[in-house]
Amino acid sequence: MAEELMDVLNEIDELDDLDELGEDTQKGKFMTFRIGEECYGIAINYVSEIISAQTITPVPEVEDYIKGLINIRGKIIPVIDVKVRFKQEPFEYMDRTCIIVIDVKSTTVGLVVEQIADVITVDEKSIIPPPSLNQNSYGRDRYVFGLVRVSDEVKLLLDPEKLIRDEDPTMPE
Repeated sequence: MAEELMDVLNEIDELDDLDELGEDTQKGKFMTFRIGEECYGIAINYVSEIISAQTITPVPEVEDYIKGLINIRGKIIPVIDVKVRFKQEPFEYMDRTCIIVIDVKSTTVGLVVEQIADVITVDEKSIIPPPSLNQNSYGRDRYVFGLVRVSDEVKLLLDPEKLIRDEDPTMPE
């Protein structure tokens, strides 16, 4: 686990170094992670860091997917359990459990995931839209903006803005 995580962190650092040279190295790159048997991706430009799971301070009377708050170098950020956000049963945190810290429109949020997979490069033309099974998309599907096939596996690409937005289509307006 530690070695895999270090490889991913080193790759992110290398991308950041190239960005400082003015190159758009983050285009088409996605941080992938696992939740259960499924693999998801989030555009690397949203990822600020990856940290190991740590103590999360619960907050009363919030949505069940909001696990609470963590302190990262003096900055307090909310943490979302992605699996619970997808309306699935929560998982037990293990040694591979990580928190992906993302920045979306000046909002910093931690995403608890079962394990980091890797960083992939995706040609924009190879991203296919998810099938529209019904008009009211609940759970995981409403946060997925595209699918991409890498080797034998289909990865679901997430829209981080929709993921952290507090809108529940099951609530009456």
